[in-house]
Amino acid sequence: MLDLWQTLSSVGSGAAVGFVLGLIGGGGSILATPLLLYVVGIAQPHVAIGTSALAVSANAYLNFASHARRRNVCWACAIVFALVGTVGALLGSTLGKAIDGQALLFLFGLIMVAVGIAMLRPRRERGAAHQITTLRNCLRTGVAALLAGGASGFFGIGGGFLIVPALILATGMSMANAVGSSLLAVGTFGLATALNYAVSGMVNWPVAGLFIAGGLLGGLVGTRLSLRLAGQRNTLARIFAGIVFAVAAYILYRSGSALLRAP
Repeated sequence: MLDLWQTLSSVGSGAAVGFVLGLIGGGGSILATPLLLYVVGIAQPHVAIGTSALAVSANAYLNFASHARRRNVCWACAIVFALVGTVGALLGSTLGKAIDGQALLFLFGLIMVAVGIAMLRPRRERGAAHQITTLRNCLRTGVAALLAGGASGFFGIGGGFLIVPALILATGMSMANAVGSSLLAVGTFGLATALNYAVSGMVNWPVAGLFIAGGLLGGLVGTRLSLRLAGQRNTLARIFAGIVFAVAAYILYRSGSALLRAP
C-alpha cells in the first residue's frame, strides 16, 4: 500500500516526465528512474528501472498513436526496427538484472551525460513530407536496432535519442518520420524490458500506474506549451540538458560513494 507522499510524488514525477516529453519532444524519460529512486522513494535500483521501463513504454505508445494519426510513421522500418531491437532489449534487460544495482546506477549516470550532450545539439526541423523508404533500407538498420534495444533494456530507458539518428542515417527519412517511427520501437523496447523485470518481481505496479497517469496530464500541458514556444525549443533543450547534467552528477556521486563503501 502506498502512503500519501508516494501517491502524490508518483503522479507528480510522471507529470514532470510527460511535461518535458511534450515540451521538447524527447529526453524526458531519462529522468524517470532518478525520480522514482530519489523522490518517490523506491529503494531498489532494479525495481526503479523496471517500473520506469513500463511507464516509458506506455507514454511512447500513446505518443506513437498520435504520430500514426498524422501519418508520420514509416511502418516497414518501424516494425522491423521494433522487432529486431526487442531481441536486444530482452538481452540487455537480462544482463542489467544480473549487475549490482549501484554499479548499474553509476553506468546510468554516464548514459545521462551522453543524453545531455545530445540534447545540446540544435535540432533542425524538417518538413513532415513523406520520403519513400523500403524494407531494404529498414533492414540496413538491423545492427543499430539490436544495439539500441540492448541499451534500452540494460538501462530501462526509451532510447529514442539513439533510434532517431539511426533511422535518419540508414533510410534518409525526415525528422518527423524518424520521431514517429521511433516511438513504436521505444514502446516495444520498454514493454519487453518491463516484462523481463516483472518476471523477477522488479516492477512496482501501483507506482507505475500513477506515474503513467501523471505522464498523460503532464504531456497534454507540455504539448500545448510547446506550440506557443515553438521557436524556443533549442533553448529549452539546452536548459533541460543542464538539468540532466545536474541529476547525472548526483547519481554518479551517490552510486560512486556506495560502490566505494562496498566490501
